[in-house]
Amino acid sequence: MRKFEFAHVAEGIARQAGALLRGFYEKGVTAEYKGDVDLVTEADRASEQLIVSKLKAAFPEHGIYGEEGTREHLESEYRWYVDPLDGTTNFAHGFPSFCVILGLEHRPLGLSDEADGEIVAGVVYDPLRDEMFVAEKGRGAWLNGRQIKVSKIATLAESLTATGFPSQKRHENPNVHFYQQITLRSHGVRRAGSAGLDLAYVACGRLDGYWEFKLNPWDTSAGMLLVQEAGGTITHFDGGKFTLDSREVLATNGLIFPEMKHIFTEMFAGRDLERIPTPAEFAAKRAAAAK
Repeated sequence: MRKFEFAHVAEGIARQAGALLRGFYEKGVTAEYKGDVDLVTEADRASEQLIVSKLKAAFPEHGIYGEEGTREHLESEYRWYVDPLDGTTNFAHGFPSFCVILGLEHRPLGLSDEADGEIVAGVVYDPLRDEMFVAEKGRGAWLNGRQIKVSKIATLAESLTATGFPSQKRHENPNVHFYQQITLRSHGVRRAGSAGLDLAYVACGRLDGYWEFKLNPWDTSAGMLLVQEAGGTITHFDGGKFTLDSREVLATNGLIFPEMKHIFTEMFAGRDLERIPTPAEFAAKRAAAAK
């Protein structure tokens, strides 16, 4: 099968998984914990089971690396990264922001386990809005058959950005400090709870930038290709090359990248850029301005 046909097959599988998720979503599901605070539902497991069975039927020689535990033929030349339900917490609470993610990595034979291959195809499917984001290496990024590009917003002050927070040990995660600084310097920051959709939204220009700590390959495999094929950038916070095992992601339209990188550099160096005024200071400032 030619590379550009992989995304077409993945699109069909994602639509089937999305239909399954819609059914669970409409009737409601029971959630349980797979860690201290990580939720999993019967919908996650059923979706992964469906996706795995369809991938094995279509590509019996391919490897599969799924969020809910599937690990098969990882030595293969091609490996699928599967998030059967990205945004499980949203899903379990009835908040309408979640998706299905499938990303395909080409790993030339002989490549070491530590090295990354190349993401050649990816899909992110939002079943509630029936939005299918598709990317193929060298063939662009698409939304429901229409080619998409990143935004042309040139400054952070005019940008709408997004981020996410880990489900575990939020009090130990530094992102609240970055959230504060970028909130003060941008047009707004959104936290919708689905890394797959956040990356897709950067690709289609709904967001101008996105950053997050502690993601996994199934979260980012398709989204990184969407952003790149739509003309954007995806890196580490310091601008270093993004890889599938990266634990940090900074995706932008490219134009606001220098500003965001500068903020991260300053923050990691311990230079707080601006603090939020106390309620008393804010009231005093307003009163002075009113005179």
